Amino acid sequence: MTGHTAPFAPFEWMIAWRYLRARRAEGGVSVMTVISFLGIMLAVFALIATLSVRSGFRAEFVDTILGANAHVTVYSSVHVDDTGRTSRVIDDYQEMAERVAAVRGVTRVAPLIKGQVMVSAHGRNSGVEVFGIAHDDLRTIPRVADPTQALGDIERFPEGVAIGSGVARELNVALGDTVRVISPDGVRTAFGTSPRISAYEVVYIFTAGRYDIDRTRLYMPFDEAQIYFNRDGVADELEVMVTHPDQVDALRLDLLRAGGERVMLWTWRDSAGSFLRALDVEDNVMFVILSILVLIAAMNIISGLIMLVKNKGRDIGILRTMGLSEGSVLRVFFICGASVGVLGTVAGVALGCLFAIYIDTVFSFVNYMSGGGVWDPSIRGIYALPAQLRLEDVLKAVGLSLSLSFIVTIFPARRAARMNPVEALRYE
Repeated sequence: MTGHTAPFAPFEWMIAWRYLRARRAEGGVSVMTVISFLGIMLAVFALIATLSVRSGFRAEFVDTILGANAHVTVYSSVHVDDTGRTSRVIDDYQEMAERVAAVRGVTRVAPLIKGQVMVSAHGRNSGVEVFGIAHDDLRTIPRVADPTQALGDIERFPEGVAIGSGVARELNVALGDTVRVISPDGVRTAFGTSPRISAYEVVYIFTAGRYDIDRTRLYMPFDEAQIYFNRDGVADELEVMVTHPDQVDALRLDLLRAGGERVMLWTWRDSAGSFLRALDVEDNVMFVILSILVLIAAMNIISGLIMLVKNKGRDIGILRTMGLSEGSVLRVFFICGASVGVLGTVAGVALGCLFAIYIDTVFSFVNYMSGGGVWDPSIRGIYALPAQLRLEDVLKAVGLSLSLSFIVTIFPARRAARMNPVEALRYE
Protein backbone atom coordinates (compact mmCIF):
# COMPACT_ATOMS: atom_id res chain seq x y z
CA MET A 1 0.00 0.00 0.00
CA THR A 2 1.67 3.18 -1.14
CA GLY A 3 0.83 6.84 -1.44
CA HIS A 4 -1.64 8.81 0.56
CA THR A 5 -5.13 7.53 1.29
CA ALA A 6 -8.23 9.54 1.98
CA PRO A 7 -8.99 9.97 5.71
CA PHE A 8 -11.40 7.41 7.13
CA ALA A 9 -11.17 5.20 4.06
CA PRO A 10 -13.39 2.09 3.92
CA PHE A 11 -10.51 -0.25 4.83
CA GLU A 12 -9.92 1.76 8.05
CA TRP A 13 -13.53 1.27 9.05
CA MET A 14 -13.26 -2.44 8.20
CA ILE A 15 -10.20 -2.93 10.39
CA ALA A 16 -11.75 -0.98 13.28
CA TRP A 17 -14.94 -3.02 13.07
CA ARG A 18 -12.98 -6.29 13.16
CA TYR A 19 -11.14 -5.11 16.26
CA LEU A 20 -14.34 -4.06 18.02
CA ARG A 21 -16.18 -7.33 17.46
CA ALA A 22 -13.19 -9.59 18.01
CA ARG A 23 -13.45 -12.12 20.83
CA ARG A 24 -10.97 -11.98 23.66
CA ALA A 25 -9.40 -15.23 22.45
CA GLU A 26 -8.53 -13.41 19.23
CA GLY A 27 -6.93 -10.54 21.08
CA GLY A 28 -10.07 -8.37 21.23
CA VAL A 29 -11.48 -6.52 24.21
CA SER A 30 -15.18 -6.95 23.71
CA VAL A 31 -15.85 -6.96 27.48
CA MET A 32 -14.18 -3.58 27.92
CA THR A 33 -16.06 -2.32 24.88
CA VAL A 34 -19.37 -3.31 26.45
CA ILE A 35 -18.41 -1.72 29.76
CA SER A 36 -17.41 1.51 28.02
CA PHE A 37 -20.66 1.52 26.06
CA LEU A 38 -22.77 1.01 29.18
CA GLY A 39 -20.84 3.67 31.09
CA ILE A 40 -21.39 6.31 28.40
CA MET A 41 -25.03 5.31 27.97
CA LEU A 42 -25.85 5.56 31.69
CA ALA A 43 -23.93 8.81 32.12
CA VAL A 44 -25.74 10.49 29.22
CA PHE A 45 -29.06 9.10 30.46
CA ALA A 46 -28.44 10.51 33.94
CA LEU A 47 -27.43 13.88 32.50
CA ILE A 48 -30.52 14.22 30.28
CA ALA A 49 -32.85 12.95 33.02
CA THR A 50 -31.44 15.42 35.54
CA LEU A 51 -31.53 18.35 33.12
CA SER A 52 -35.11 17.57 32.09
CA VAL A 53 -36.31 17.34 35.69
CA ARG A 54 -34.47 20.55 36.50
CA SER A 55 -36.12 22.30 33.55
CA GLY A 56 -39.48 20.89 34.61
CA PHE A 57 -39.06 22.16 38.16
CA ARG A 58 -38.17 25.63 36.98
CA ALA A 59 -40.97 25.79 34.40
CA GLU A 60 -43.57 24.49 36.86
CA PHE A 61 -42.42 26.83 39.59
CA VAL A 62 -42.47 29.91 37.36
CA ASP A 63 -45.76 28.89 35.75
CA THR A 64 -47.55 28.53 39.06
CA ILE A 65 -46.20 31.88 40.24
CA LEU A 66 -47.21 33.70 37.08
CA GLY A 67 -50.47 31.80 36.78
CA ALA A 68 -51.85 32.65 40.21
CA ASN A 69 -49.97 35.71 41.40
CA ALA A 70 -49.47 39.26 40.25
CA HIS A 71 -46.57 39.94 37.94
CA VAL A 72 -46.25 43.32 39.65
CA THR A 73 -47.88 44.50 42.86
CA VAL A 74 -48.45 48.25 43.15
CA TYR A 75 -48.95 49.48 46.69
CA SER A 76 -48.65 52.70 48.65
CA SER A 77 -45.96 53.67 51.11
CA VAL A 78 -46.93 54.34 54.73
CA HIS A 79 -48.80 57.62 55.21
CA VAL A 80 -51.05 59.22 57.83
CA ASP A 81 -54.78 59.21 57.03
CA ASP A 82 -57.44 61.74 58.05
CA THR A 83 -57.92 60.10 61.45
CA GLY A 84 -54.24 60.37 62.30
CA ARG A 85 -53.56 56.66 61.88
CA THR A 86 -50.80 55.27 59.68
CA SER A 87 -52.10 53.50 56.62
CA ARG A 88 -50.99 51.96 53.32
CA VAL A 89 -54.34 51.89 51.55
CA ILE A 90 -54.86 53.43 48.12
CA ASP A 91 -57.66 56.01 48.15
CA ASP A 92 -57.78 56.78 44.43
CA TYR A 93 -57.35 53.18 43.34
CA GLN A 94 -59.70 53.46 40.37
CA GLU A 95 -57.87 56.45 38.86
CA MET A 96 -54.51 54.85 39.62
CA ALA A 97 -55.63 51.60 38.00
CA GLU A 98 -56.57 53.47 34.82
CA ARG A 99 -53.18 55.18 34.69
CA VAL A 100 -51.28 51.96 35.27
CA ALA A 101 -53.39 50.11 32.70
CA ALA A 102 -52.37 52.71 30.10
CA VAL A 103 -48.69 51.74 30.44
CA ARG A 104 -47.47 49.90 27.39
CA GLY A 105 -47.01 46.21 28.11
CA VAL A 106 -49.63 46.04 30.90
CA THR A 107 -52.46 43.63 30.14
CA ARG A 108 -54.58 43.85 33.30
CA VAL A 109 -54.84 45.86 36.51
CA ALA A 110 -57.02 44.62 39.37
CA PRO A 111 -57.59 46.38 42.72
CA LEU A 112 -57.21 44.00 45.67
CA ILE A 113 -58.17 43.79 49.31
CA LYS A 114 -55.91 41.46 51.26
CA GLY A 115 -56.08 40.14 54.77
CA GLN A 116 -55.32 37.13 56.93
CA VAL A 117 -58.22 35.47 58.73
CA MET A 118 -59.33 32.22 60.30
CA VAL A 119 -61.85 30.05 58.48
CA SER A 120 -64.01 27.57 60.38
CA ALA A 121 -66.30 24.76 59.24
CA HIS A 122 -67.44 21.42 60.67
CA GLY A 123 -65.49 22.04 63.85
CA ARG A 124 -62.22 22.59 61.98
CA ASN A 125 -60.19 25.77 61.72
CA SER A 126 -57.61 26.94 59.22
CA GLY A 127 -55.67 30.14 58.68
CA VAL A 128 -56.03 31.55 55.17
CA GLU A 129 -55.15 34.64 53.18
CA VAL A 130 -58.14 36.47 51.72
CA PHE A 131 -57.94 38.11 48.32
CA GLY A 132 -60.79 40.53 47.70
CA ILE A 133 -61.11 40.80 43.94
CA ALA A 134 -63.78 41.68 41.37
CA HIS A 135 -65.47 38.85 39.52
CA ASP A 136 -64.23 39.95 36.09
CA ASP A 137 -60.66 40.16 37.40
CA LEU A 138 -60.84 36.71 38.98
CA ARG A 139 -61.80 35.19 35.64
CA THR A 140 -58.52 36.45 34.14
CA ILE A 141 -56.28 34.59 36.62
CA PRO A 142 -55.14 31.52 34.63
CA ARG A 143 -54.51 29.09 37.47
CA VAL A 144 -57.80 29.96 39.14
CA ALA A 145 -60.19 30.45 36.23
CA ASP A 146 -58.65 27.53 34.29
CA PRO A 147 -56.95 25.37 36.93
CA THR A 148 -55.71 21.79 36.77
CA GLN A 149 -58.87 20.77 38.64
CA ALA A 150 -61.96 22.73 39.66
CA LEU A 151 -65.34 22.15 41.28
CA GLY A 152 -68.29 24.49 40.97
CA ASP A 153 -69.03 27.45 38.74
CA ILE A 154 -66.78 30.50 38.80
CA GLU A 155 -69.70 32.55 37.48
CA ARG A 156 -71.33 32.18 40.92
CA PHE A 157 -68.39 33.89 42.59
CA PRO A 158 -70.40 37.06 43.50
CA GLU A 159 -72.69 34.82 45.59
CA GLY A 160 -70.01 33.39 47.88
CA VAL A 161 -66.29 32.64 48.06
CA ALA A 162 -63.76 30.59 46.11
CA ILE A 163 -61.26 28.50 48.05
CA GLY A 164 -58.25 26.35 47.23
CA SER A 165 -58.57 22.58 47.26
CA GLY A 166 -56.13 22.38 50.16
CA VAL A 167 -58.33 24.66 52.27
CA ALA A 168 -61.39 22.61 51.35
CA ARG A 169 -59.63 19.40 52.31
CA GLU A 170 -58.40 20.86 55.60
CA LEU A 171 -61.89 22.03 56.55
CA ASN A 172 -63.64 19.01 55.04
CA VAL A 173 -66.02 21.21 53.05
CA ALA A 174 -67.60 20.73 49.64
CA LEU A 175 -69.52 22.88 47.20
CA GLY A 176 -72.54 24.49 48.79
CA ASP A 177 -71.16 24.25 52.33
CA THR A 178 -70.92 27.35 54.47
CA VAL A 179 -67.67 28.55 56.00
CA ARG A 180 -67.28 31.12 58.73
CA VAL A 181 -64.61 33.76 58.19
CA ILE A 182 -63.27 35.20 61.45
CA SER A 183 -61.14 38.35 61.64
CA PRO A 184 -59.82 39.84 64.89
CA ASP A 185 -59.86 43.32 63.34
CA GLY A 186 -63.61 43.60 62.89
CA VAL A 187 -66.39 45.90 63.98
CA ARG A 188 -65.33 49.16 65.62
CA THR A 189 -67.51 50.04 68.63
CA ALA A 190 -67.41 52.51 71.48
CA PHE A 191 -65.76 49.83 73.58
CA GLY A 192 -63.07 49.01 70.98
CA THR A 193 -62.79 46.62 68.08
CA SER A 194 -64.57 43.29 68.27
CA PRO A 195 -63.89 40.28 66.05
CA ARG A 196 -65.92 40.07 62.87
CA ILE A 197 -67.54 36.77 61.97
CA SER A 198 -69.29 36.29 58.63
CA ALA A 199 -70.60 33.21 56.87
CA TYR A 200 -70.16 32.55 53.15
CA GLU A 201 -71.17 29.79 50.79
CA VAL A 202 -68.40 27.91 48.99
CA VAL A 203 -69.27 28.28 45.31
CA TYR A 204 -65.94 27.38 43.68
CA ILE A 205 -63.01 25.12 44.63
CA PHE A 206 -59.85 25.32 42.53
CA THR A 207 -56.51 23.52 42.35
CA ALA A 208 -53.87 25.92 41.11
CA GLY A 209 -51.19 23.23 41.11
CA ARG A 210 -49.07 24.75 43.86
CA TYR A 211 -49.57 23.50 47.39
CA ASP A 212 -48.95 26.75 49.24
CA ILE A 213 -51.58 28.49 47.08
CA ASP A 214 -54.23 25.77 47.29
CA ARG A 215 -53.69 25.40 51.03
CA THR A 216 -53.89 29.07 52.04
CA ARG A 217 -55.94 31.07 49.54
CA LEU A 218 -59.55 32.29 49.67
CA TYR A 219 -61.05 34.67 47.12
CA MET A 220 -63.86 37.01 48.19
CA PRO A 221 -65.84 39.48 46.05
CA PHE A 222 -64.17 42.90 46.12
CA ASP A 223 -67.19 44.83 47.43
CA GLU A 224 -67.73 42.30 50.20
CA ALA A 225 -64.05 42.38 51.14
CA GLN A 226 -64.17 46.18 51.44
CA ILE A 227 -66.98 45.86 53.95
CA TYR A 228 -65.49 42.92 55.81
CA PHE A 229 -62.04 44.49 56.28
CA ASN A 230 -63.29 48.07 56.85
CA ARG A 231 -61.84 49.28 53.54
CA ASP A 232 -64.76 51.40 52.37
CA GLY A 233 -63.82 53.24 49.17
CA VAL A 234 -60.17 52.12 49.22
CA ALA A 235 -57.99 49.23 48.06
CA ASP A 236 -54.90 47.68 49.59
CA GLU A 237 -52.95 47.26 46.35
CA LEU A 238 -53.16 46.82 42.60
CA GLU A 239 -52.44 43.50 40.94
CA VAL A 240 -50.75 44.08 37.58
CA MET A 241 -50.28 41.55 34.78
CA VAL A 242 -47.88 42.26 31.91
CA THR A 243 -47.33 40.82 28.44
CA HIS A 244 -43.76 39.63 29.07
CA PRO A 245 -43.20 38.73 32.75
CA ASP A 246 -39.51 38.00 32.14
CA GLN A 247 -39.03 41.65 31.15
CA VAL A 248 -40.96 43.10 34.06
CA ASP A 249 -37.97 45.07 35.35
CA ALA A 250 -38.01 47.19 32.19
CA LEU A 251 -41.48 48.49 33.16
CA ARG A 252 -40.55 49.64 36.66
CA LEU A 253 -39.95 53.29 35.79
CA ASP A 254 -43.12 53.63 33.70
CA LEU A 255 -45.23 51.98 36.42
CA LEU A 256 -43.79 54.23 39.11
CA ARG A 257 -44.57 57.31 37.05
CA ALA A 258 -48.11 56.12 36.37
CA GLY A 259 -48.72 55.24 40.01
CA GLY A 260 -47.77 58.54 41.57
CA GLU A 261 -45.57 59.85 44.36
CA ARG A 262 -46.17 57.33 47.16
CA VAL A 263 -46.25 54.26 44.95
CA MET A 264 -43.96 51.28 45.54
CA LEU A 265 -43.55 48.12 43.44
CA TRP A 266 -43.03 44.47 44.23
CA THR A 267 -42.48 42.14 41.26
CA TRP A 268 -42.69 38.38 41.01
CA ARG A 269 -38.92 38.32 40.68
CA ASP A 270 -38.62 40.09 44.04
CA SER A 271 -40.79 37.50 45.74
CA ALA A 272 -39.22 34.47 44.05
CA GLY A 273 -35.78 35.85 43.26
CA SER A 274 -33.89 33.98 45.97
CA PHE A 275 -35.45 30.68 44.94
CA LEU A 276 -34.70 31.30 41.25
CA ARG A 277 -31.09 32.15 42.08
CA ALA A 278 -30.83 28.97 44.13
CA LEU A 279 -32.16 27.00 41.15
CA ASP A 280 -29.54 28.59 38.89
CA VAL A 281 -26.74 27.67 41.30
CA GLU A 282 -28.09 24.15 41.63
CA ASP A 283 -28.34 23.83 37.84
CA ASN A 284 -24.69 24.76 37.37
CA VAL A 285 -23.48 22.50 40.17
CA MET A 286 -25.49 19.52 38.95
CA PHE A 287 -24.25 19.99 35.39
CA VAL A 288 -20.63 20.06 36.58
CA ILE A 289 -21.11 16.96 38.74
CA LEU A 290 -22.78 15.01 35.97
CA SER A 291 -20.14 16.19 33.50
CA ILE A 292 -17.55 14.54 35.76
CA LEU A 293 -19.68 11.39 35.64
CA VAL A 294 -19.57 11.48 31.82
CA LEU A 295 -15.80 12.02 31.96
CA ILE A 296 -15.36 9.01 34.23
CA ALA A 297 -17.42 6.92 31.84
CA ALA A 298 -15.32 8.15 28.93
CA MET A 299 -12.17 7.04 30.77
CA ASN A 300 -13.31 3.46 30.24
CA ILE A 301 -12.75 4.05 26.54
CA ILE A 302 -9.08 4.85 27.26
CA SER A 303 -8.70 1.65 29.26
CA GLY A 304 -10.27 -0.41 26.50
CA LEU A 305 -8.18 1.19 23.78
CA ILE A 306 -4.93 0.80 25.70
CA MET A 307 -5.65 -2.90 26.10
CA LEU A 308 -6.61 -3.11 22.44
CA VAL A 309 -3.39 -1.43 21.35
CA LYS A 310 -1.37 -3.76 23.54
CA ASN A 311 -3.09 -6.86 22.21
CA LYS A 312 -2.90 -5.71 18.61
CA GLY A 313 0.79 -4.73 18.68
CA ARG A 314 1.71 -7.52 16.25
CA ASP A 315 -1.10 -6.50 13.87
CA ILE A 316 0.04 -2.87 14.00
CA GLY A 317 3.60 -3.90 13.15
CA ILE A 318 2.44 -5.96 10.17
CA LEU A 319 0.16 -3.21 8.90
CA ARG A 320 2.95 -0.66 9.17
CA THR A 321 5.41 -2.86 7.28
CA MET A 322 2.78 -3.29 4.57
CA GLY A 323 2.77 0.46 4.11
CA LEU A 324 -0.06 1.64 6.36
CA SER A 325 0.67 5.21 7.47
CA GLU A 326 0.69 6.53 11.02
CA GLY A 327 -2.42 8.55 10.20
CA SER A 328 -4.30 5.44 9.08
CA VAL A 329 -3.38 3.58 12.26
CA LEU A 330 -4.44 6.56 14.36
CA ARG A 331 -7.79 6.75 12.55
CA VAL A 332 -8.42 3.02 12.95
CA PHE A 333 -8.13 3.19 16.73
CA PHE A 334 -9.88 6.56 16.85
CA ILE A 335 -12.83 4.93 15.08
CA CYS A 336 -12.80 2.13 17.65
CA GLY A 337 -13.05 4.52 20.59
CA ALA A 338 -15.29 7.12 18.96
CA SER A 339 -17.76 4.45 17.81
CA VAL A 340 -18.26 3.31 21.38
CA GLY A 341 -18.80 6.93 22.46
CA VAL A 342 -21.27 7.64 19.65
CA LEU A 343 -23.29 4.45 20.19
CA GLY A 344 -23.35 4.97 23.95
CA THR A 345 -24.43 8.57 23.50
CA VAL A 346 -27.26 7.59 21.13
CA ALA A 347 -28.50 4.93 23.55
CA GLY A 348 -28.25 7.33 26.49
CA VAL A 349 -30.19 10.02 24.62
CA ALA A 350 -32.92 7.52 23.79
CA LEU A 351 -33.23 6.40 27.43
CA GLY A 352 -33.11 9.96 28.74
CA CYS A 353 -35.81 11.16 26.35
CA LEU A 354 -38.04 8.19 27.19
CA PHE A 355 -37.58 8.92 30.89
CA ALA A 356 -38.59 12.56 30.44
CA ILE A 357 -41.58 11.71 28.26
CA TYR A 358 -42.89 8.96 30.54
CA ILE A 359 -41.90 10.57 33.83
CA ASP A 360 -45.39 10.11 35.30
CA THR A 361 -45.34 6.37 34.63
CA VAL A 362 -41.84 6.02 36.06
CA PHE A 363 -42.75 8.07 39.13
CA SER A 364 -45.94 6.05 39.69
CA PHE A 365 -43.93 2.81 39.55
CA VAL A 366 -41.37 4.12 42.04
CA ASN A 367 -44.14 5.38 44.30
CA TYR A 368 -45.85 1.98 44.13
CA MET A 369 -42.67 0.02 44.83
CA SER A 370 -41.88 2.21 47.85
CA GLY A 371 -45.37 1.90 49.27
CA GLY A 372 -46.45 5.49 48.49
CA GLY A 373 -45.63 8.78 50.12
CA VAL A 374 -42.48 9.43 48.09
CA TRP A 375 -43.60 12.93 47.14
CA ASP A 376 -44.87 15.29 49.84
CA PRO A 377 -46.43 18.38 48.20
CA SER A 378 -46.41 20.29 51.49
CA ILE A 379 -42.60 20.22 51.35
CA ARG A 380 -41.96 20.51 47.63
CA GLY A 381 -44.82 22.90 46.80
CA ILE A 382 -46.01 21.03 43.70
CA TYR A 383 -47.96 17.81 43.40
CA ALA A 384 -45.81 15.67 41.11
CA LEU A 385 -42.29 15.31 39.79
CA PRO A 386 -42.15 17.49 36.67
CA ALA A 387 -39.94 16.99 33.63
CA GLN A 388 -39.54 19.14 30.55
CA LEU A 389 -37.55 17.77 27.64
CA ARG A 390 -35.76 20.64 25.92
CA LEU A 391 -33.66 20.44 22.78
CA GLU A 392 -31.08 22.68 24.43
CA ASP A 393 -30.53 20.20 27.26
CA VAL A 394 -30.29 17.23 24.88
CA LEU A 395 -27.74 19.06 22.73
CA LYS A 396 -25.69 19.91 25.84
CA ALA A 397 -25.58 16.26 26.85
CA VAL A 398 -24.75 15.06 23.34
CA GLY A 399 -22.06 17.69 22.84
CA LEU A 400 -20.41 16.97 26.17
CA SER A 401 -20.45 13.20 25.71
CA LEU A 402 -19.17 13.21 22.13
CA SER A 403 -16.47 15.80 22.78
CA LEU A 404 -15.12 13.90 25.80
CA SER A 405 -15.31 10.58 23.96
CA PHE A 406 -13.39 11.96 20.99
CA ILE A 407 -10.78 13.71 23.11
CA VAL A 408 -9.92 10.75 25.35
CA THR A 409 -9.73 8.48 22.29
CA ILE A 410 -6.94 10.52 20.70
CA PHE A 411 -4.26 9.64 23.28
CA PRO A 412 -4.24 5.81 22.97
CA ALA A 413 -4.79 6.15 19.20
CA ARG A 414 -1.65 8.30 18.93
CA ARG A 415 0.27 5.74 20.97
CA ALA A 416 -0.73 3.06 18.49
CA ALA A 417 0.18 5.24 15.51
CA ARG A 418 3.66 5.98 16.88
CA MET A 419 4.46 2.35 17.65
CA ASN A 420 7.69 1.23 16.03
CA PRO A 421 6.89 -1.72 13.72
CA VAL A 422 10.34 -3.25 14.36
CA GLU A 423 9.77 -3.22 18.12
CA ALA A 424 6.25 -4.60 17.64
CA LEU A 425 7.52 -7.59 15.64
CA ARG A 426 10.80 -8.22 17.47
CA TYR A 427 9.46 -10.95 19.73
CA GLU A 428 6.95 -12.42 17.27
